[in-house]
Amino acid sequence: MRYDQNDRESSNVEDRRGQGPGGFPFPRGGMQIPIGGRGGFSLTSLLIIGAVMLLFGINPLEVLLGPNSQISMPDMPHSERPSRGPSDIPGLPGSRQSQSPGSDDEAIFVKRVLADTEDVWNSVFKSFGRAYRDPPLVLYSGITRTACGAGQAAMGPFYCPLDQKVYIDLVFYDQLKRKFNVSGDFAQAYVIAHEVGHHVQKQLGILDKVQALKERSYDEATANQIQVRAELQADCLAGVWANLNDQMKNRLQPGDVEEALNAATQIGDDMIQRRMTGRVIPDAFTHGTAAQRVRWFKTGLESGRMEVCDTFNTASP
Repeated sequence: MRYDQNDRESSNVEDRRGQGPGGFPFPRGGMQIPIGGRGGFSLTSLLIIGAVMLLFGINPLEVLLGPNSQISMPDMPHSERPSRGPSDIPGLPGSRQSQSPGSDDEAIFVKRVLADTEDVWNSVFKSFGRAYRDPPLVLYSGITRTACGAGQAAMGPFYCPLDQKVYIDLVFYDQLKRKFNVSGDFAQAYVIAHEVGHHVQKQLGILDKVQALKERSYDEATANQIQVRAELQADCLAGVWANLNDQMKNRLQPGDVEEALNAATQIGDDMIQRRMTGRVIPDAFTHGTAAQRVRWFKTGLESGRMEVCDTFNTASP
């Protein structure tokens, strides 16, 4: 990514690195990118019914929500829509070697990426008559207190909808490189953009609808399916941000897109499960397969339009 010393660093960052965690623990309810495996759940009769409904062209989510309660993305004015296609986006093809920056350099990079998300999403929200509230980002070491409970480095970066903050322990980037062979500055930016994507969902009221949907589901496997759609939408929004950010600030360099696609692939639920347990259990998916994550990120990246990120009103995400 193209950054230099003149690029703005967000002041909306709270640095808790080196501080004690304080008193808790509480159960955590944040939205996150996982770095560990999950156990499996058996298919229930509800899922079988859902499969039959899909076979006949009926959307099970619409039945759960009701026909007038769709989760949808706002339509951007035509003047805000980029005219170029995916072939015009820099970074295809090619590769680039990136050195792993030290912790101070990583913090500066995070602040610059966060500043870019602020600029892009403020502009997008303004285009359809809404005000965007910038999310604070918390840097921490090991463990920290959040409104969603105890945030821990092992959970990976996450968004807490209760305090509307993004949390990240920068050690996660080293773990991505060592455990998942994911490196590069744009891969790191994708992680931040994904979590900020959850904040965009919160601002639009989507996360509240998702939570209500999950509470009305009959089993954990169904709730996981709903969660997958929310996560894939955040991936799509990260792609939208990457497109618009490059148009506004010419950030992308050769190899950047490949870095993000590699990150999306390596942290797919199926890839993580296969790496951690040697088997894949679809009922336990909460973020989507590698193919799904790549497809939805590319959908947002190639269009630069929020309305293409409708992962909820499709028969299969």
